[in-house]
Amino acid sequence: MKLLGIGSRINHSDYGKGVVTNVTSQHYWVTFIDSGLETIDLDSTFEVIEATTDEVDTVSFSEVESSLVQILKRWSDVSEVVPIADKYKGGKLILEPADPSLKAYELPIDTFFHKITMVRDRLRVMEQRINASDLDEQGKIDLQQYITRIYGSLTSFNILFKSKSHHFIGQKSK
Repeated sequence: MKLLGIGSRINHSDYGKGVVTNVTSQHYWVTFIDSGLETIDLDSTFEVIEATTDEVDTVSFSEVESSLVQILKRWSDVSEVVPIADKYKGGKLILEPADPSLKAYELPIDTFFHKITMVRDRLRVMEQRINASDLDEQGKIDLQQYITRIYGSLTSFNILFKSKSHHFIGQKSK
């Protein structure tokens, strides 16, 4: 049985005329003029009005969604949820000036942690954009070294992360 491609037009006895808008390993997703989107089995009985000749890639919606999530994580500055270490949840960061007549500055540690993770995520995006850019290889290497040094400067904040997999990693000493 040859699969219909996306864009094929069919006439179904129950739903009427429609266009194939997606193909999975078991179903056609068809948008019908009268009844909207319906899924029908690949071996359903219907009349083919016009078949597209393209190869059909039977990728499920969940596979497309999963791929899209990975692409967005990689190429946007949308940050993943990164948990703070349990011992710091609900804590506060206090900056005390050397002069006792001046007031200390208090900041919820969760707010500070959120800003640190945003910096980390934006550095990752910058790194990816540098690697995908039209810069020559030496230019990419030079910028990558700056980013690595920035990561190294931020390793002091690793104590805030619940998981070591989220830590900043700088240049390894030789």
